[in-house]
Amino acid sequence: MPIDIKTFTQADSEDLTEITNAEKVARFLYQNNDKAFTPAEIADGADVKKSSISTVLRRLEERELVQHKGDYWAIGDEETVRDAFRFHQTMDDLDERFGAEDLEEWREHAAEESQE
Repeated sequence: MPIDIKTFTQADSEDLTEITNAEKVARFLYQNNDKAFTPAEIADGADVKKSSISTVLRRLEERELVQHKGDYWAIGDEETVRDAFRFHQTMDDLDERFGAEDLEEWREHAAEESQE
């Protein structure tokens, strides 16, 4: 969605960075770490489409960032969650400083290394 130029020029980079659904869900559960929620409740609380929530929760569970019992979900081990978000922020900072890495360039380099 486009934004007006005034917002663009006055906001800093962090204000204009779109938050992923996974980040929204993890933040919601982290802020409500004393409760467990159904997927529908998480979708509403995190402002994520209900059609996307199952996929988001499964991916977060694979990374051990959330836990699941029956119909309910809660934040995972809080240290693991903090570490993951620190890593994510570090990678974003490095991408901003040095530029994002090119996956194709990595593949080409890996192919050259394996042939030597």
